[in-house]
Amino acid sequence: MANHAAKSRTAPLGRLRSMTDTNLLMSITIIVFVLMYLFAMIVLQKGFLKPQTLFNILNANAALIILSCGMTLVMITGGIDISVGGVTALVSMSCAVYLDYHGGSVFGSLLLALGIGLAFGLVQGYLVAYLDIQPFIVTLAGMFFARGMTTIVNTKQFNVTHEGFLRLKDARIIIPFLGSYNKRGDYIDAYIEIGVVVALLIVAILFFVLKWTRTGRNFYAVGGNRQSALMLGINVKRTVFLSHLLCGILAGIGGFVYFMHVGSGSPTHAAGMEMNAIASSIIGGTMLTGGVGNIIGTLFGVMSLALIQNIVSSIGLDQAWWTGITIAAMLCLFLIIQSVIIARRKRANLSAAAGSKE
Repeated sequence: MANHAAKSRTAPLGRLRSMTDTNLLMSITIIVFVLMYLFAMIVLQKGFLKPQTLFNILNANAALIILSCGMTLVMITGGIDISVGGVTALVSMSCAVYLDYHGGSVFGSLLLALGIGLAFGLVQGYLVAYLDIQPFIVTLAGMFFARGMTTIVNTKQFNVTHEGFLRLKDARIIIPFLGSYNKRGDYIDAYIEIGVVVALLIVAILFFVLKWTRTGRNFYAVGGNRQSALMLGINVKRTVFLSHLLCGILAGIGGFVYFMHVGSGSPTHAAGMEMNAIASSIIGGTMLTGGVGNIIGTLFGVMSLALIQNIVSSIGLDQAWWTGITIAAMLCLFLIIQSVIIARRKRANLSAAAGSKE
């Protein structure tokens, strides 16, 4: 009875430590982003003083935000999905061919994108959750399959000429009072693309799901300790399946948002995007070990990744390898921070276990 009471007392403390780790990592990401942006505004100035620069970062990375949100869900449960870049390319090419070569509609292309994402989520989720195959192997196969299917659909890059789609692609949401004057003295309105609204809406929904629903708590529990999750009565297989299913659906949505931004189909689209999604999730505070992560942190992880690329370019280091080096340095920094957090958690757990024995 005494041991049971001690465990009951330490359980809330364990949950508190987990949430503290999540909030701490998210806070570090937000602080780093704000400091980098202030540095860019004060030292580099240039376009960083204009609000549209921030909106342009959002416009260019709306699809990556959605993919990274899906990646975060999978990583919180202790898995990974490296097929999202390939799915994005397949969605983009399939929608482009459907619209231009088969006279399709914009709504039909959206359904096609969702169908592709749903199919990948269902198959990969089933293989990982119910056949217990390693998620890296399953999604690696999914990545190769998606890339191969993209070239089967069409081997050449082409711009979409469908009038309805072009109207959607060119649609802008004006942000009042945040415009700026160009060199000729003309006032230019600040704007965001429709994809940004979709991305931010998904961030808000997933933040609510992870923080205030049972499903979200199950994600964290499964990623933290699967054996403990089973003892608590959580259906671990169903939870893992659901995380991959949602990631697949989000990859389909992200692929369509990416398609709206680029307006073309190409076998080389979204190359390396899955790596950027993983990096953004890690920078945003999602641990590779599972059980810790935050959608808001992931949003700022994407923004930080894009901002460092803009800063490097503004400094004059336009070579691709400079961008790669800076991203690698940032990623290593956040991995070190995560290692410190993990070590702190282990010490706290050992202390709690020693106290319960006494």
